[in-house]
Amino acid sequence: MATPEQVLPHYPFSDRGDRLAPELSDLQRRCPVAKVRTNAGGEAWLVTGYDLARHVLRERRFGRQVLAEEGSPVQDAPILAPELMGAMDYLHRAGLRDEVLKALGRHQPDLPSGWVAHVTRAGLDAMTGNGDPGDLHRYFAEWVASHCMHRLLGLPIKDHHWLAPRADLDLTMKTPTNEELARNWDELRDYMLAHIRTRLDRPRGLLDRIAVLNDRHRVLDDVELANIAALLYVSGYEDFASFLGVAVVKLLEQPTVMDTLRHRPDMTAHCVEELLRCSVVLGNAIQRYVTEDGPLGDVFVRQGDLIMVSLDAVNFDPAAFAEPEVFDPARSPNPHLRFGYGRHHCPGGHLVRRQSAVAIQVLVHHLPRLRLAVPVADIAWAPNRMAIIPERVPVYW
Repeated sequence: MATPEQVLPHYPFSDRGDRLAPELSDLQRRCPVAKVRTNAGGEAWLVTGYDLARHVLRERRFGRQVLAEEGSPVQDAPILAPELMGAMDYLHRAGLRDEVLKALGRHQPDLPSGWVAHVTRAGLDAMTGNGDPGDLHRYFAEWVASHCMHRLLGLPIKDHHWLAPRADLDLTMKTPTNEELARNWDELRDYMLAHIRTRLDRPRGLLDRIAVLNDRHRVLDDVELANIAALLYVSGYEDFASFLGVAVVKLLEQPTVMDTLRHRPDMTAHCVEELLRCSVVLGNAIQRYVTEDGPLGDVFVRQGDLIMVSLDAVNFDPAAFAEPEVFDPARSPNPHLRFGYGRHHCPGGHLVRRQSAVAIQVLVHHLPRLRLAVPVADIAWAPNRMAIIPERVPVYW
């Protein structure tokens, strides 16, 4: 007889970013709150229904910071420091949250659109200068994301080749040992620690500005601040590169949409919203922790249970989106949950929206004959990633 451990489906179901895993669609239809087994070997409740996801993300009985407590269940690797699960709360207590939100908000003073457009063209020119086929993930997605995050945070772009592999390893869901993951994070944290301790008279970017503000009251010690700095880099760079990499594959499947954006730049923001909805970018899920027994849909969850919300799945829920499989850049309304919902809305949402629109406009104008060099089904995707990315996006132009 099969044991419960054998029969529970293992989540995540797929590494691919070009389509939603069939298992997610099936669970959404049959059982929008389903028990699964995690990479860490424990059990969790996986939420795939749109309304249920909003409920979990809104209600206070589904906590977040509790996940940082010792012995709490996790999806993948252990939590290395409590401030990594509650960074915005730590920044708020230290009086630093407003400075971070200003940098990431609608206007993003560190990232003027003209500069982002210039950087995007430079990446595309570097790709075409190497001959075809080129790799659009390397020279568009990773290029734009890395330049934006380094400028925003005030980090030298020359350090990208050292930082990026460590960010990649941090978001790998299956590492050889927890010791390797901890050692990798120590290197990232120590880099940020050295950066904020060697500040210039003139701040180089956001990290210097929050370090100066923190000096006034010292609510955070240097290690806590360095951990948060490393988190800002890893999450900002990896999530942005993941979205651009998956989104550009989706766009290349829609040449008529690219033509429309070339002639109707006013449609770009709407197209970005639809790309945010239908891009499959989460290798894992958003975590919450049950702090009070009670119902969740048709199941009863108990204090201590781990809840995982698949934002990819909920953005394809036909109960919330008409014909969710159809890519419709004019979709309105488009209440996707890509950046969460309720109290813990992702602070990087404005950055991704604005800079993606700038980069996509440059892409469709700079390379008007751009096309995939291989069928979409032949694109390889990096395995076991919390933020899904293609290995390469080979293109002709």
